[in-house]
Amino acid sequence: MSFFLIFLLGSLLLPSKANAHTQQTSMLPVTDYQLENGMRFIILEKPESPTVSFVLQYQVGGINDKIGSTGTAHLLEHLLFKGTNDIGTLDSEKERLLLEQMDLLEDSILLLETINPSSPTIDRLKKDIIQIEDKAQVYVVANEFERIFSKNGGRGLNASTDSESTKYYLELPSNRAELWFMLESERMNQPVFREFYTERDVVAEERRLRVETQPGNLLYETHLKTAFTVHPYGEPVVGRMKDIQNLTRQDVRSHYQKYYGPSKAVVAVVGDIETELIQQWADKYFGHLSSSGTSEEVIATEPIQTEERRASVTFEAEPQLRIGWHTVETSHPDNPSLMVLTALLTGNRSSRLFQRLVVRDQTASNISSSLGPGDLFPRLFSISVSIRSCTETDQIEKAIYDELETLARIPPSKKELQRIRNQISAGQIRRLSGNFGLATQLAHSTSQFGNWKHSFDLSQKLKEVQPQMISEVIKKFLTRNNRTVALLTPIDSCVR
Repeated sequence: MSFFLIFLLGSLLLPSKANAHTQQTSMLPVTDYQLENGMRFIILEKPESPTVSFVLQYQVGGINDKIGSTGTAHLLEHLLFKGTNDIGTLDSEKERLLLEQMDLLEDSILLLETINPSSPTIDRLKKDIIQIEDKAQVYVVANEFERIFSKNGGRGLNASTDSESTKYYLELPSNRAELWFMLESERMNQPVFREFYTERDVVAEERRLRVETQPGNLLYETHLKTAFTVHPYGEPVVGRMKDIQNLTRQDVRSHYQKYYGPSKAVVAVVGDIETELIQQWADKYFGHLSSSGTSEEVIATEPIQTEERRASVTFEAEPQLRIGWHTVETSHPDNPSLMVLTALLTGNRSSRLFQRLVVRDQTASNISSSLGPGDLFPRLFSISVSIRSCTETDQIEKAIYDELETLARIPPSKKELQRIRNQISAGQIRRLSGNFGLATQLAHSTSQFGNWKHSFDLSQKLKEVQPQMISEVIKKFLTRNNRTVALLTPIDSCVR
């Protein structure tokens, strides 16, 4: 599920303390400032504390990876912390010569793989590259990017990559805000992908630890791949192991030059700052950068699903179940009803499926639902269940369908929906309280939908969902022929 959806739906579950102030959330004194190169700065002054939060979001993620090169965007997220021509090195010129030698060897390997893939020279050249990277290591100043920010009071320096975006986060004392502009503009303009092979191994290990040894994540990946046969939503953002291990510096450099740059970047700045000063720094540090970053769009369209699909994963773990149905993109008029449906089914301990499966039947230890993995294209409405005993899998699956059929016939009560509306209003107050959460929301709405007010507008649409609309989306989307079921079963047991 996207960070934005987690953030918005998470706010639905707060205790209701809404007041009239929540009606003014879309009237925040936000400044939307755009440079000639297309880079946008979403600025909000909040002087309550002497800090400022920065969220830089690129509109590029896993769906932009080439076939056979999955994981490129995620690896780039890691590499952009390695510094620039001047940051992270003791001698940029000597280091550059070694990096160029590595690139030449990569070119030779690619040529050999085309002419004679089984040539023993390929392995020898790969070992030579690693040896050269070891030589270059003597010039590397590890983690200098992070050290500079930390020395100046920076907190929360981090990043994340999802299907459709890459985000970089930081909080600084207000009197150090200009430092972000100085370092980030240099990183955008002249990144150096040093320690490439070392970091590629780190990403491969991350995949092993977070996917291949984590049954829930492995099931999630299998479920998406089974549901999306054409659209890149079916590919893992972290990348497939073979693709990760074969990525080259040239792959990463080409991807960066193609997709990243000012025209694909949105920066949300929230905190104790002056709007005019932020605009001046934006012009000074980013205004001269060329408008790089392609406008190429993902054109793959997932075919309409015409029959139920099923997949299974065997792992020594407690059984789990995932059921997903193809629905619509976030901007579609049916999306608010689907979002409210997730809250009705699994939003909290009083939700329908939690009460049915965890409290009453005691066949499940946990249950959740979501819409994802992105926002821009038709996504899955998914239900995920942790099962107490594999002998109860069929019972749980039937119970889920029974609850959906009941909701399709008998819409939820107005009282049930009103409780969710109250929680949405309370969530709006929480989103206004913290600089980081608000900056994340503003950056995401602007980057993905072109309008910083999008999430506030969506909150209003969620409040307007009526009981019959819930029944209609169930009948429309949550059908047998449109669903994909994935089951995780323990090794040597639960044979069906």
